[in-house]
Amino acid sequence: MGQDQTKQQIEKGLHLYQSNQTEKALQVWMRVLEKSADPAGRFRVLGCLITAHAEMGRYKDMLKFAVVQIDTARELEDPDYLTEGYLNLARSNEKLCEFQKTISYCKTCLNMQGTTVSLQLNGQVSLSMGNAFLGLSVFQKALECFEKALRYAHNNDDKMLECRVCCSLGNFYAQIKDYEKALFFPCKAAELVNDYGTGWSLKYRAMSQYHMAVAYRKLGRLADAMDCCEESMKIALQHGDRPLQALCLLCFADIHLSRKDVQTAFPRYDSAMSIMTEIGNRLGQIQVLLGVAKCWMIQKELDKALESIEKGQELAEGLGNKLGLLKLHCLCERIYRTKGQQRELRDHVVKFHECVEEMELYCGMCGESIGEKNNQLQALPCSHFFHLK
Repeated sequence: MGQDQTKQQIEKGLHLYQSNQTEKALQVWMRVLEKSADPAGRFRVLGCLITAHAEMGRYKDMLKFAVVQIDTARELEDPDYLTEGYLNLARSNEKLCEFQKTISYCKTCLNMQGTTVSLQLNGQVSLSMGNAFLGLSVFQKALECFEKALRYAHNNDDKMLECRVCCSLGNFYAQIKDYEKALFFPCKAAELVNDYGTGWSLKYRAMSQYHMAVAYRKLGRLADAMDCCEESMKIALQHGDRPLQALCLLCFADIHLSRKDVQTAFPRYDSAMSIMTEIGNRLGQIQVLLGVAKCWMIQKELDKALESIEKGQELAEGLGNKLGLLKLHCLCERIYRTKGQQRELRDHVVKFHECVEEMELYCGMCGESIGEKNNQLQALPCSHFFHLK
């Protein structure tokens, strides 16, 4: 297959993909991959396959194509291709919650400066790195990366990147419990979609609605949370976006939990868990197990709650997700206090405080811990943050 024919076939696949005929598009691209002798064309078609598999939640396949793409980039001996290849490796590992590997591949990208492409991709590299630091609960570094990604988005007038960074910032502030900012940033993302997003993929709209739903739930505005989550789920179902379907199911379950409607929450958690297990989203699985444990606690089934917590702890330790561990110790503390088991209670209180220390989650001004309750925070240019009050 010659260069021109490769190009035509790639375009044909893109056209099919954009009109929601994903499987047909994948078939076209796989044929190109088998038949094309043009390395640059192969590199581009691998990029299409990586994006498509990412959106379907087939993260292991995404990683497989990213590895082949790096080999193709080495063959081309062009730093631009290498930078893009390493970014795709970083993103594949980020989706599979391999956060240390993500950070290391992102650093490789940033060290390959001087290429024209790297200047356009630096923002995406910073975003991926920020998401990985957030997965490890290294909040200051995560914020630093997000701020950097936002600067690149503004300097390059890249509205799509700005939209994605705003969603990640929403997630960041939801985790450290500044719920006003957790809502502000996804609302900003939704504005960008409305103003500039006519030609964008609908996933940007779905993503911003999902993050708004999370913030509304945390603010106790459950009807608004439900509306946004339904909107997001509708798009996720239309597009066969499995990762987002799982997150929406988790959000629905959390909304029902906030209403103390355990019977409706359980099946939603189950459905979210099965998709997250299938795609390899271990960070999401920890969130599900936290919710399930809280449901059992409402039903006074403390031993069942401890079973869920134990599974969550195993996952959180494996990932290095300190915030997940902290929340799980906090639930254990409540359970052992109810059971009157002093030794276990003390053990979890100590571990809880160790997590707080490791995450350096306290205010440099008043010394109180950050993230215990909803509080407005202010970030300094150095990415340290403190209580606004």
